[in-house]
Amino acid sequence: MSEAAKKDPMHGKTLKAMLTELVDKYGWEELAAKISINCFANDPSLSSSLKFLRKTPWARRKVEIAYMELIGMEPPTRKKPSPRPAAPREADRPKTNPWTGKPF
Repeated sequence: MSEAAKKDPMHGKTLKAMLTELVDKYGWEELAAKISINCFANDPSLSSSLKFLRKTPWARRKVEIAYMELIGMEPPTRKKPSPRPAAPREADRPKTNPWTGKPF
């Protein structure tokens, strides 16, 4: 087993195993309240939920984070995007039309 695999408790954990542990711990009703995903609230089943989660990255991510919290692992923090540069102010804008070369 590699060093990275030893350090990562999520390594080798399947989505089915994660979801099964969450359902065993919380049940479908509490899981639907904890994670706002419709497939947990309306006629939930393991197979239909797995189909949805495999096709929907944002929902899978929510389940992975809930599983990390269940096993006592700190979920990774999302990096904030770099702020966009501010739009040029009126004083910074050119006083001439760039296509015609004439003043505005």
